[in-house]
Amino acid sequence: MDTRLQHIITLRENGQLEEANQLMVALVQEHPENGYYQFQCAWTYDSLGKEKDAVPHYEKAIQLGLDPEILVDAYLGLGSTYRTLGQYEQSKRIFEQALSEFPEAEHLKVFYAMSLYNLSEHSKAMETLLNIVIKTTNHKEIKDYSKAIKFYSDKLDQTWE
Repeated sequence: MDTRLQHIITLRENGQLEEANQLMVALVQEHPENGYYQFQCAWTYDSLGKEKDAVPHYEKAIQLGLDPEILVDAYLGLGSTYRTLGQYEQSKRIFEQALSEFPEAEHLKVFYAMSLYNLSEHSKAMETLLNIVIKTTNHKEIKDYSKAIKFYSDKLDQTWE
């Protein structure tokens, strides 16, 4: 990682968000075809609560291509940002695209469930979250009941007589 970018990341981590953003914007202007710089620029905008400004940088970063471990975070950032902007369908679409590429990324599924909730797809949101709980928990009693939780996860509106 180059020293300018490391300095910007350090500024962001230390809460010097405006300065980090200004420097990152300048770096992106110098290297607009660098997907990783675009991703970092989006992150600095998100850190400032400037989600609308972050979107085109996330989109460009994804379009340009990123290493898988960064791409998954770019998808998460873009999908989450769309959700916070009230663009729930776009958010859902991005998370579905991301999950088709990274089906084991449980953290993506949590944010996907939030988008489903916002779209009033409550059953699917709960099913998603319950399956994440089963898959990721170390809690003994939840593990003990994992078969029952899995069984009911997609039957929350069903009743039995």
